[in-house]
Amino acid sequence: MDALKLIAGESMKKEIPTVNVGDTVRVQVKIKEGDRERLQAFEGTVIAKKHGGISETFTVRRLLHGVGVERVFPIHSPNVHSVEIVRAGKVRRSKLYYLRSRVGKAAKVKEALR
Repeated sequence: MDALKLIAGESMKKEIPTVNVGDTVRVQVKIKEGDRERLQAFEGTVIAKKHGGISETFTVRRLLHGVGVERVFPIHSPNVHSVEIVRAGKVRRSKLYYLRSRVGKAAKVKEALR
């Protein structure tokens, strides 16, 4: 059991900002194409956070050409290069699944003054 905690502690040393639900974030993800590796940005609104500790994940949603795209990112994954908070959101829910059924300005999240 101590070995698992040691491994978990080592992989959690990566510097990641505190991501809250409602924030707009830009996630840099490592993409492997053949023998080459590059970074790809995915920017959207955080609609959910799950679990905790080493297995913590957050779900990011964005609209691409009128189609909603959601990706789940493990925070401590080696494939997640960096997470940058673009703007802080003000919400009163822990899960923003209701944004899936909204379109246009109705799908916006208010900005928090932090």
